[in-house]
Amino acid sequence: MASIASTPIIDNTIDTPGRRTTLVTGNHDYGSVTRMVARISEEKQPAIWWFTFIPAVMLALTFGGCTMYLFYRGVGIWGNMSPVFWAWPIVNFVFWVGIGHAGTLISAILFIFRQNWRTSINRAAEAMTIFAVVCAGIFPGIHVGRAWLAFWLTPYPSLNLWMWPQFRSPLLWDVFAVGTYASVSLVFWYMGMIPDLATFRDRSTNKWRRMVYGILCLGWSGSSRHWMRYEKAYTILAALAAPLVLSVHTVVSFDFAVSQLPGWHTTIFPPYFVAGAIFSGFAMVVTLLVPVRAIYGLTDLITMRHLENMNKIILATGSLVGLAYATEFFIAWYSGNPYEQFTFINRAFGPYWWAYWIMVTCNVISPQLFWFRAFRTNLVYMWIVSIFVNIGMWFERFVITVTSLSRDFLPSSWGYYSPTIFDIMMLIGSFGIFFTLFCLFCRYLPVVAMSEVKGVLAIQKHAEHVRTHGHGHDHHEGLVEKRVYCEFPMTCHLRPVA
Repeated sequence: MASIASTPIIDNTIDTPGRRTTLVTGNHDYGSVTRMVARISEEKQPAIWWFTFIPAVMLALTFGGCTMYLFYRGVGIWGNMSPVFWAWPIVNFVFWVGIGHAGTLISAILFIFRQNWRTSINRAAEAMTIFAVVCAGIFPGIHVGRAWLAFWLTPYPSLNLWMWPQFRSPLLWDVFAVGTYASVSLVFWYMGMIPDLATFRDRSTNKWRRMVYGILCLGWSGSSRHWMRYEKAYTILAALAAPLVLSVHTVVSFDFAVSQLPGWHTTIFPPYFVAGAIFSGFAMVVTLLVPVRAIYGLTDLITMRHLENMNKIILATGSLVGLAYATEFFIAWYSGNPYEQFTFINRAFGPYWWAYWIMVTCNVISPQLFWFRAFRTNLVYMWIVSIFVNIGMWFERFVITVTSLSRDFLPSSWGYYSPTIFDIMMLIGSFGIFFTLFCLFCRYLPVVAMSEVKGVLAIQKHAEHVRTHGHGHDHHEGLVEKRVYCEFPMTCHLRPVA
């Protein structure tokens, strides 16, 4: 699938004083933006899509088979043992919850602060959030042992009054936090797609596709009344979703922070976990979008400016994570607590030293080259670093969980955790679930938010018109925003907001 635009790729990473950065490159109008995005689901998928989708489905089926065997044999098929009762399932849970943070941050917080560069990447990031939360929600449910009794974690009216959940348990807090996060993120993602689903409906030549998209777009007509209510609802959902970026992983960190175990019992965990979640989430967005923009020819919409901005956030949050690592060692030394001091020395130089230094190398050292623009704008390097970051963030959760449990207060109870083949296959299988869902998203839903990109394109064209023709009656061009309304795919035009 080659890009519609035949113009060369424009470098929009250099800021020019007094001039708004070009976020949509190429000679595009509203119709060409629609065609560029809609053709992804209308045309046959490239061969690389099948080479990704089929292995992903096979891995997802492997995960399902391992889960069925887990229900039959019990959690003994994992490597969990005394004293490491929390092992890879909880590590995977925290990892996937963190992956899902970038989507809500890009969509909600950057929307509230009116950052227009979010518009080309927010749809894929929101989808990634939903799929990551799906993967995350599986592991606590199967980790409880008797998974068919996991509904006990949900408070509901019953005659068994003595079997209510323990509300003082942070594991129950996870149920509410992750459940709320998943619900709000799903509604927010779906709400943003409604105008684009209507465009898909109007372009559909197959009656079944037209019917499905017609149901999903909820009768959208593109009228001023629809746009007014849509924007109000979208803003309210963004305001609701924004605090969840901070609250969800803060609650997940309480799983560890409220305990008395050395290495866990620390107040730095909430901000540390939130920074790490944003760090890993943005890295996963880069991991996904670099190949997506190349495969589907979206280089004019997902420009180098978008990728460079994400790399800057990766650099900032990676530096915060590195600061948190150093702060943990300082707190352990300054506290004078021998158990706390031993825990962190054991992390760096004990039996799991290899995991600790993989974590430090991937999370702290590799992103530092993003200080240089040549590396921030190099597709190969940023893609490799994004993969390293996600590897490092998984090892961070492994180091926090396993090293603290394997050597606690009593040397007589120390042990060394080793994963089994089922641990490994279920970790790999969770990636299969994630990529299966993402491939289906690319196949059937709009990868880029067309309506929002057209809004940015309208501002961009208006600014160019002012510069070219000198119609300076509105010199504050950055404050003028016009909403693009697309009642029909080929007749996109501007209307004032009602």
